[in-house]
Amino acid sequence: MPAIDLNSDLGESYGIWQLGDDASMLELVSSANVACGFHAGDPSTLRRVCRSAADHLVTIGAQVSYPDLLGFGRRFIDIDPGELRDAVLYQLGALDGFAQVAGTGVGYVKPHGALYHACISHPEQAEAVVAAAHEYDPSMAVLGAPGSPLLAVADAMGMEPVAEAFADRAYLPDGRLVPRTQPGAVLLDPGDVVAQARSIAVDHTVVAVDGSSVEVRARSICIHGDTPGSVEMARAVRSGLEAAGVGIHAFVI
Repeated sequence: MPAIDLNSDLGESYGIWQLGDDASMLELVSSANVACGFHAGDPSTLRRVCRSAADHLVTIGAQVSYPDLLGFGRRFIDIDPGELRDAVLYQLGALDGFAQVAGTGVGYVKPHGALYHACISHPEQAEAVVAAAHEYDPSMAVLGAPGSPLLAVADAMGMEPVAEAFADRAYLPDGRLVPRTQPGAVLLDPGDVVAQARSIAVDHTVVAVDGSSVEVRARSICIHGDTPGSVEMARAVRSGLEAAGVGIHAFVI
């Protein structure tokens, strides 16, 4: 039986600003990429999400970001690699504190937003992210784009690289995601999202925006928690994968 991890970006509320339905998503996913306060996520939100993740036996990952609350971490910052390393380490420590209090820990790190894409095109930033994670806990896994410098550096440093694909994002012919600034970047039709998730898990391919077939070999599939109808999509994706004989299992236990 093929198996895949199902992850989602959670813990992205901040103060009175509420985003997504973390409690419902944690009933469906096997891994949770939890915001660490730099793009979203206040301390009480982090505590609540870590507690709920522990209760549901969902693996917690640190979704680290540029220090960009105003831009939700979706703006590139030409930051010094040393400063970025320290910013990532700061975020790991903050989230892990709440995870430890909940009786668990942080199992992996995943960059968020603009930092995610920078770890594909800016090797020095990818090295900074992995260096911080390795300093904090070298047994941690690193989740990111297939073939990216981020995963290559993680592998070189003896950490576990985990390739990820997206059920709810459109792909370019070169295997990268369509930028959010372009129309159609986010898939909103549940049928399309389920079909893409099944194609990733079973056939290891996605259909790009030009109609071409792109190979995507991933151990984890992401469904964004801030997309309208994300809970219904996640439920449909999980049901669709299980109907296709795909087991849902976290890549870090």
